[in-house]
Amino acid sequence: MRESEVRTITVGMEYIGAVLSVNHYMGRTPDGSQYVKKEARQWMSDLGWLIKTAHIEDWKQPITVHLEGHFRDARSCPDLHNLLKCVCDGIQELTGLNDRGFQTATGEPEIDGNEEAELFITITEAR
Repeated sequence: MRESEVRTITVGMEYIGAVLSVNHYMGRTPDGSQYVKKEARQWMSDLGWLIKTAHIEDWKQPITVHLEGHFRDARSCPDLHNLLKCVCDGIQELTGLNDRGFQTATGEPEIDGNEEAELFITITEAR
């Protein structure tokens, strides 16, 4: 790899709904402690395994996590900023990288009535 080349990986993930939102992916037990909801935990694990082969923990830090998506209609379209916490936590869980050091960005959601809702996560190493 030449010095000017920057490594990047993009993965597509099904959007499983509001359970991925920063407002909904955590639950509380009767004693008040927090936990990650089962559906969100599985989604985060699936994301981690898709990026594992890239070994981003060996990349020049800080990495940038960019989130985009396409959705059937504007009504079902989430605020992508609210999904970043779940995405970054999923990356942190499998790689061990502290998500406080991640740089994050979102694109404009695309509306396409013919497609299933899907998220695209692009991870890029620092220059």
